[in-house]
Amino acid sequence: MSEITKLTRKNILALLPYSSARDEHTGEAEVYLDANENPFGTWNRYPDPYQKELRARIAEVKTVLQENIFLGNGSDEAIDLLIRIFCEPGKDKIITFSPTYGMYRVSAGINDIEVVELALDEEDFQPKASAFEEIGKVKHAKILFLCSPNNPTGNSLNNVLELADAFAGITVIDEAYIDFSDKESFAKEIQNNPRIVILQTLSKAYGLAACRIGIVIARPEVISLLHKVKPPYNISLPSQQAALEALKNEDFHKRNLAEILVAKRELNTKLKDLAMVQKVFVSDANFFLVRVDVDANALYKTLVAQGIIVRNRNSVIANCIRITVGTQNENVKLIQALKMYNGK
Repeated sequence: MSEITKLTRKNILALLPYSSARDEHTGEAEVYLDANENPFGTWNRYPDPYQKELRARIAEVKTVLQENIFLGNGSDEAIDLLIRIFCEPGKDKIITFSPTYGMYRVSAGINDIEVVELALDEEDFQPKASAFEEIGKVKHAKILFLCSPNNPTGNSLNNVLELADAFAGITVIDEAYIDFSDKESFAKEIQNNPRIVILQTLSKAYGLAACRIGIVIARPEVISLLHKVKPPYNISLPSQQAALEALKNEDFHKRNLAEILVAKRELNTKLKDLAMVQKVFVSDANFFLVRVDVDANALYKTLVAQGIIVRNRNSVIANCIRITVGTQNENVKLIQALKMYNGK
């Protein structure tokens, strides 16, 4: 019995997945009368439930095999599916490092899974030396979520592979912002550790947030389980087509990415020049976590009143706001507004 099989819920192993009309016939035909579709219209046909063409292209871009790719309706669907596959409601637990992406907790709560939060160091937002011991003490822990680069802090986590090796369950490394980092993805590590699962997305660097294309990179055994439990048509045809179009134009993607990184460096400098800014935390993402010495709630409301929306993280990390890198014009407007507030 494989490690993955041992970790999988018994009812999931026994589950007979839904078989759609597109499962039973995968070729081309002149007349389709099998799926109770409307014969008229532009978007009247169901999409490929396994997104074969899109997965093949993503596999090429990510330099992995197509059998190692699963696509979810955003990474949020993948997070939910992984919890449902491996965690027994009311019994099993997940482990996160706080502060981090909030959907791990939300998905766990929906599925009646307890969340064990280990605190990151308050100065550099890295796992503490005690993390290895703390992880080992958590009974019935099935999934360890490591967001790197982390949201909302922006930094890449240290000791990711060491933590994954030390944890007996599934380690999910969420790399939603990896394209903005000069650090390499951990995607190749799935060959060394079958319990590692990588999450990526087309929402950020590829500018396809509206399409909801979440990417899972994992061993085929994990990919087959995800396909087994997902809704039959979880990625719409318009989303698949938009993603394919974006992935065809790598030059356009690279130009946009380079422009964001230039704007990021400029924004970083200008933010540090502001007297009210105590610290701009190191970021490997397309955003900055910024600590201010003024009332973060009041600052947020003032910016909103001027039509500038940042993320108020004061309730998570004291006196902090999170600022996404925008266009040159948007960044200029932000800095001008902050300078005006700073002058009060």
